[in-house]
This record gives sequence, structure tokens and C-alpha cells, in this order.
Amino acid sequence: MIRVLLADDQTLVRAAFAMLVGSDPEMEVVGEAATGLEAVALARSARADLVVMDIRMPELDGIEATRRIAADEDLAGVKVLVLTTYDTDDHIVEALRAGASGFLVKDTRPADLLAAIRTVAAGDSLLSPGPTARLIARVLSAPSAPAGPGPEGLGVLSERECQVLALVARGLNNTGIAESLGLSPLTAKTHVSRIMGKLGARDRAQLVIAAYESGLVVPAGGA
Repeated sequence: MIRVLLADDQTLVRAAFAMLVGSDPEMEVVGEAATGLEAVALARSARADLVVMDIRMPELDGIEATRRIAADEDLAGVKVLVLTTYDTDDHIVEALRAGASGFLVKDTRPADLLAAIRTVAAGDSLLSPGPTARLIARVLSAPSAPAGPGPEGLGVLSERECQVLALVARGLNNTGIAESLGLSPLTAKTHVSRIMGKLGARDRAQLVIAAYESGLVVPAGGA
């Protein structure tokens, strides 16, 4: 049973999501939060496995709420799936940096939301390589963009690990990485785990951010 916490400041949106999630026999809604502060508190008290988090929340926005959840050792197993109105929202990149495992737009199909919850709860990232790459490229090209780690930031990685990281950023799963590099899926998974450890990444979503910020991967048409 996947224990889901719904965080959105709109009562009707929460109610609709609660009905949808509750209709799945493998999921259970364990709490509803109307503010970011409530989301952080309920993530602890309700023992949620996953938080469906709206980016734009009162009192504490969804990005900071995600950051606090990701930084709390007691909530190490809690995953965050962020929701936004548009897939062009620059705040998505900040949410991924903060520790979110993926994002969806609010007008996604009901079946896709349930599938996303399963994917993220299972420990995988939910990223669409195209939109993610475009978002990162736009954010990093802005004058006020924070400096990325640069290529030297990946100096702790071996040549093979850099190859694996690049494929993660392209959206490949462990099976796809294994096929591309002539490895076994288990070896590919081991490489990904080691890369996460070396870069201090919470999950694959943060590996994608690191790959683009360092310049290891350049979005098509981007710099």
C-alpha cells in the first residue's frame, strides 16, 4: 500500500485527487495539507511514502517544503512528486534541485497521475527528458542563474560513470543504459548508485540536474 499525502491550497483540487488516489486499491490517502508548513508536518506525522506537492503554496512554498522534507533524515524514504500548472514553470528546476523526484502538470490524465505515483514511490524519477532539458537550459541561460558545478565538478567520476550519467540525463532507465553500454542491468544500477553517492544526489532527478549544469549534457539547440 502506497501512503500518499496530498498538498495543495485548493480544497477542490485536493478533493478530486483524494477521490482518484482512493479509487486505487494499492494506494491510501493518509493526509491533506493546505500549506507548505502543513505538508512538512504531515509528512512526519502521517508516515507518508509520497507527497504530491503543489509548487505554489501559502506560508511555505512547495519548493521549500520539498527541501525541508529532503533534508530531514527521519523522512529519508519520503518521495516528492511536484505539481505545476504549466510544464514551462522555471520553479520546476528549483523543485528538482530541492529533492523532488519528478513533476507533472495539473491537467494530466487521471491514469497518468496514478502511474506517476507508482513510479516515484518505487524509487524511480519521473522526468520527461525533453521538457526537463528545455527548462534547465532556459534557467541556466538566465543572467541570474546560479553557477553550476562545471565539468570539474564531475572529477570524482570515472569515464564510465560519466557515460552512465549522460545516459541518465537522456532519460534512459537501467535497462536502456545497460543496452547502450553493453553492460548487465545490475551493473548499470550499481554505476548509478555509485554516481549518486559520489555526487551526493538524492535520486536520479538530481543526477539529471547535475549533468546539465556541469555541461556534460547539452540540450538540443542549447548552449
